[in-house]
Amino acid sequence: MPFDGIVTKAVTEELQANLLPGRITKIYQPTDTELVFTIRSKGKNHSLLLSVHPVYARFHLTKERYPNPQEPPMFCMFLRKYLSGAMLTSVAQYGMERIVCFDVETKNEIGDVTHLRLIVELMGKHSNLMLVEKEKGHILDSIKHIGILKNRYRTVLPGSEYKLPPAQNKQNPLEINGDVFLQQLDFNAGKLDKQIVNRLTGISPFIARELVRRANLGSPQDYKMAFEEIQQDIINQQYLPAIYQDKKEDYHVLQISSFNGEIHTFTSPSDMLDAFYSGKAQRDRVKQQAKDLYRIIHNELNKNERKLKKHHQQTVSHAQDAGKYQRLGELLTANMHLVKKGDSEITVINYYDPEQAEVVIPLDPHKTPSENAQHYFKKYQKLKNSKVAMQKEMEKTKEDITYFEQLLQQIDVAGDEDIEEIRDELRDEGFLKKQPRRNHKNKQGKPKLEKYVSTDGTPILVGKNNRQNEYLTMKLAHHNEVWLHTKDIPGSHVVIRATEPSEKTILEAAQLAAYFSKSQQSASVPVDYTKIRYVKKPNGAKPGFVTYTNQKTVFVTPTKEMVQKLKQK
Repeated sequence: MPFDGIVTKAVTEELQANLLPGRITKIYQPTDTELVFTIRSKGKNHSLLLSVHPVYARFHLTKERYPNPQEPPMFCMFLRKYLSGAMLTSVAQYGMERIVCFDVETKNEIGDVTHLRLIVELMGKHSNLMLVEKEKGHILDSIKHIGILKNRYRTVLPGSEYKLPPAQNKQNPLEINGDVFLQQLDFNAGKLDKQIVNRLTGISPFIARELVRRANLGSPQDYKMAFEEIQQDIINQQYLPAIYQDKKEDYHVLQISSFNGEIHTFTSPSDMLDAFYSGKAQRDRVKQQAKDLYRIIHNELNKNERKLKKHHQQTVSHAQDAGKYQRLGELLTANMHLVKKGDSEITVINYYDPEQAEVVIPLDPHKTPSENAQHYFKKYQKLKNSKVAMQKEMEKTKEDITYFEQLLQQIDVAGDEDIEEIRDELRDEGFLKKQPRRNHKNKQGKPKLEKYVSTDGTPILVGKNNRQNEYLTMKLAHHNEVWLHTKDIPGSHVVIRATEPSEKTILEAAQLAAYFSKSQQSASVPVDYTKIRYVKKPNGAKPGFVTYTNQKTVFVTPTKEMVQKLKQK
């Protein structure tokens, strides 16, 4: 994921064109590593995302909706104190590094004009964001505090002087010519792409490989020409933001030649970054929020799987023992005339055995022959009843396993709000402690459903957890509307808001059902569809569990592109 100096430059130029001058009107912090600023500029509101996530560090304009916590973190409250209402006057990149400075002008408590600088450093797990007093260079606060024990080169703490990260002694590719570039390379040493990364600042391995491909393993002059082409594209802002999909996903603002996979182009660097990171970053946010839920559900799932295995072993054992005691009782009854009270055993011919072998039947000498036979029949009946009860318990355990597998699948496709509904459900089911009643009102509200529109304009609704599924299927949908679900696979309920949808709409809705299921990454996923009137919820069934009849089945291969297309419509 090459958010390198070139992408940083392209996004910085986009922000300069769209946000300057601009007024900061809102600030909120969805997670520990993300901040969202609403900036009013040129008569429009723009959302600016600043992320110092250890894997997904980035900054760009965003159209995504991020959750605004009811209780803002301390750093968010600190920024609101200093930056709410401030004017954004400058956005600048430091050289070709992944360091960007946002200069703001505001007024302090006594009304004096103050100049502050918000500095974003994108350096993987060392990424940071800090507010600095521009004139004195002192750090007011940072989203991550770095003490002397963590970093001997510099500290990032309130009151300490801001110091740039250690220099890597690389050349700025925009400040050298082709001849100087060639002097940086040792053609005899090989691995030229790695040499380029180590010699030039702001160049990622992705672009270094592109430069080598453009040179086509030719002469030094070919490398010089390839370098100058890329240099001029950067200087002249000849960008083509695109996501490149092959075995893995990559993106860049420069055009990548000789790429054989899928290419998705965008009108701006921010749109590209929004599309590339939104799902990944949201998955990470949801994973953090649902960490305790994963643990609880996995524990319950493992417990039930062990329980099922144990029940299965006991059922097999009981079945064998029951048959054994039944045979002994019948053999004893057939040979009752040979038994006398006081006998401790009797040897009889086992007519259940094809070879007619003899079998020794243990007896209680204190019991009559008839009482001994009844003893064996009672044991047989007890084990038989136990087997029936065990089979019922196994069925219930299988249902519980399906339920927990369904919950894990729902967490995998959940958004930020969906997680809270899953959490409420686990409280209702007794797997989590009940919350105080003040949160009860929110739980009773109508759940939000995912809305899509098919190619021919038919609305399609998707439930992403059990609460949404039950509301959609059992309350909202009309009897003659079409309901879809993956066949024998944990997944979402999908409803087409039409009584006679087209075949294409059914296939598109089936793609949604397959995408929001455990088989999201599979090909040829079976999806059942039927009318809502044929969908029933059994009495006492787990949340989200239904049965259905009169279904037909289609096979589809879900794709992210199709889901995004239906969402945008």
